This record gives sequence, C-alpha cells and structure tokens, in this order.
Amino acid sequence: QEYLEFRKERSRMLLSRRNQLLLEFSFWNEPQPRQGPNIYELRTYKLKPGTMIEWGNNWARAIKYRQENQEAVGGFFSQIGELYVVHHLWAYKDLQSREETRNAAWRKRGWDENVYYTVPLIRTMESRIMIPLKISPLQ
Repeated sequence: QEYLEFRKERSRMLLSRRNQLLLEFSFWNEPQPRQGPNIYELRTYKLKPGTMIEWGNNWARAIKYRQENQEAVGGFFSQIGELYVVHHLWAYKDLQSREETRNAAWRKRGWDENVYYTVPLIRTMESRIMIPLKISPLQ
C-alpha cells in the first residue's frame, strides 16, 4: 500500500521519462568508485544514423588525450531506445578544473584532428553538470 501511494505521488512530479539500454565502449575505462569531492559532466551526443562505427574509431584514438587527469569516467552508446546516442561521463574537482583540463586537451597535438573528424557526425549535443548524492560510489 505504501509503495502504491509513493508511485501515485511520484507520478504528479514526473513530467517525462525516457529509457535507454546502453553498452560501454570497449576503449573507455570501466567506471570505478572515486573519492571526492567531484562534479561530473555528462555529455550527450546524438549522432547521424550510420556513424557510430566512425565515432567509435575516432574516440578510440581521442581518449588518450583525455586520460592525463583521470577525468574519463565512462563512455556509452544506446542499444535500445533512441539510437545513435552517445554519453560521455567526465569527473572534475570543480568547474575551474573542468575548464583547465578541456583547454589543455586543445594544446595537445592531435586532439584538434579528432574533433575535426567527429563534429560532422553530430546532430545535437548537450552538456549537464551533476553533483553526486552521498550514497553514490562516484564521489
């Protein structure tokens, strides 16, 4: 009974919902518990249909430019739900370290080339900053 009341209350707060089944890119690190405090950036890319293999091939090379500070948490792609959707999850100490880390990637020879080849594959992109809950293994 308590659960049914909770569901009813929750439904009044829920504006929309979408589900995805995601697979992990093999070239990314598997997400591991992290000591904090950190903030997380979830970057979502909606790709043009038929471009997932090209995206993956480019990012298999590009990820090496973003491993220096251990900011790469995970990379995933949709298998069920909206297709040709990619999610990258990054960890930073704060917004300032995010900016510094991202700027440092641009100073590395080869990063710009990877961006050059992946940008034409994107239809839309979104960035969200998230703060972990106390119960999250990603602090």
